[in-house]
Amino acid sequence: MNSSARRTRWTTVAASGALLTALVAGVAAPVFAAGPAPASAAASATLPELDPAALKAAIGGLPNAHVTGALVRITGSAGHWSGTSGVGDLKSGQGVPSDAHIRIGSISKVFTATIVLQLAAEHRIKLDEPVQHYLPGVLPAGLPPVTVGQLLNHTSGLPRGAASPEFGDGSPEWFAADRLKSLPPQQVIDLMAGQPMQFAPGAAQQYNGMNYYMAGVLIEKTTGHTFAHEVRSRITGPLGLHDTHVPDADDPRLPGPHAHGYLTVGSADGTTHPVDVTEQSPWPWAEGGMISTPADLDRFITALLRGRFLPPAQQAELFAVPDVPSFHSSQCRTEADAGRACMTMGLMRVKASNGVVVWGKTGSRPGYTSGVFATRDLSRKIVYSVNPTDLNGGEMRNIQQIAAASFGTIVPTEN
Repeated sequence: MNSSARRTRWTTVAASGALLTALVAGVAAPVFAAGPAPASAAASATLPELDPAALKAAIGGLPNAHVTGALVRITGSAGHWSGTSGVGDLKSGQGVPSDAHIRIGSISKVFTATIVLQLAAEHRIKLDEPVQHYLPGVLPAGLPPVTVGQLLNHTSGLPRGAASPEFGDGSPEWFAADRLKSLPPQQVIDLMAGQPMQFAPGAAQQYNGMNYYMAGVLIEKTTGHTFAHEVRSRITGPLGLHDTHVPDADDPRLPGPHAHGYLTVGSADGTTHPVDVTEQSPWPWAEGGMISTPADLDRFITALLRGRFLPPAQQAELFAVPDVPSFHSSQCRTEADAGRACMTMGLMRVKASNGVVVWGKTGSRPGYTSGVFATRDLSRKIVYSVNPTDLNGGEMRNIQQIAAASFGTIVPTEN
């Protein structure tokens, strides 16, 4: 893997790419009605029964060379199951807490998109208006008009960003040494200066964290409040999500209980050893810097899919997958989607080989890979967290097995 690829993994500008190979959407028609689908929908009709043995096997054999620990929480009218495996602390040997706080990475985008859609419902912004209208001078000069909606569903075509000394070589060794660095959003956005567009806005879909840095800045500019304030006042406060928050930029702590995150790094003598990276900068912010717990994420996805946060017009956007190609993206890469878009304004659609369709999001930060998904009728909801020790997708086997045991087999393909 070259340094550019490593850098995007650590910055989450293109985070969760490897993970989404296992959990990614198909080509079923988008659903536009607010609230849960009827119980007779295909997602319920073909939903497999929970298999505790398969779920135990999916997270079994930990710790190993690639993963130290894992947790799974499954709820819904179709059955409940929870389990943990491995260790949450290599020094003490303590297990993974079932109620662990986790760095949720790009699951943060669901919170960000929800707030932007709320602002649209309040007529404070328009989804079809160029973001440059609301944020003059924030995007580098020379880029074409990009609408707010195109930011949210990753059809903007914005550049990925140039290499920067701030990211070093993107290796595990670099991150372990510099994990407390904090970069302001505008500095990240400025990395697009002088870089070419990936495609014309609206012509394709490519997962790009730059879209959600812009969305976070838009929230702050429109409301006059910090992103953290808006998350608290609009979502976590009203819903009672006491363990979910946007950390301050200079706060690297992860509240307890938690599983420690580790990276395997190399030494000058050619040996390797684990480095504890539990404490790290939350600088991905509205793009990927939030902290939560399995119970809070379960409650959030339940409220979101039930339509608690959004009126019907904006709720429909959560289930509207654009009819465009997936542009050089590892996100929409399964046998079911056949190279088409799989993401909406905040969520992604996943279709298993048995026809089950689920909606949710994945996230990744060094030492933490997680996901939250649910059927539209909420008959099955899943939250998982895996603690990988490398950047080579060693956690993929566990995640593929978790997905298969929860919803059905997801068949990945290569672009």
